[in-house]
Amino acid sequence: MTAFHEVRFPLRLSLNASGGPVRRTDIVNLSNGRETRNRRWAGSRRAYDAGSGVRSLSDLSAVVDFFEARGGRLYGFRFRDPLDWTSSRYGEPVTATDQAIGTGDGTRRVFQLVKTYGDAGGSWVREIVKPVTGTVVVAVDGVAQAGAVFSCDAATGIVTFGTGHAPEAGTIVTAGYEFDVPVRFDTDSIEVNLAAFNAGRIPAIPLTEIRP
Repeated sequence: MTAFHEVRFPLRLSLNASGGPVRRTDIVNLSNGRETRNRRWAGSRRAYDAGSGVRSLSDLSAVVDFFEARGGRLYGFRFRDPLDWTSSRYGEPVTATDQAIGTGDGTRRVFQLVKTYGDAGGSWVREIVKPVTGTVVVAVDGVAQAGAVFSCDAATGIVTFGTGHAPEAGTIVTAGYEFDVPVRFDTDSIEVNLAAFNAGRIPAIPLTEIRP
């Protein structure tokens, strides 16, 4: 990913931020009263307002510092989604069997972290490219693997098994992890008015997910 800083937006502010997944769908109304729908994006893209997490002038100052260090929209950065930041369901512990990330063939040693969302009606697989260092655990056919057997690149989400440790053919490789969302500021300006802030009105601080 170009123009990206491997730093996280202040965690205490992201916990109270608002936002979530966004999709783009074209809808055409037909003369018979029916409609056709076309998906413009293959998947979703997250969007947030970090301004809703600002509670004090100290918080606002921290955001301005972070904004300046990123050059506004120039550099991307990590952001913890307040609801969706682990391989497990919200509130449940991370385990090495949370998400299937591939099937072994006896020679393949590289696997991309992914997270699957869905139900009986359909599903969507999301690539996880910004796992949190030290949180990734891996299992092969349900058997947890020692940390010496594999490594995970925190900047790409790629899991690599060591030489001689390629999962055997037909085995299911799973993983558990915490992760951040790669985002950037969706504005090149932050308008600060202390009088308005003291009256309870905080500035909008839009963030948008970026693709690797």
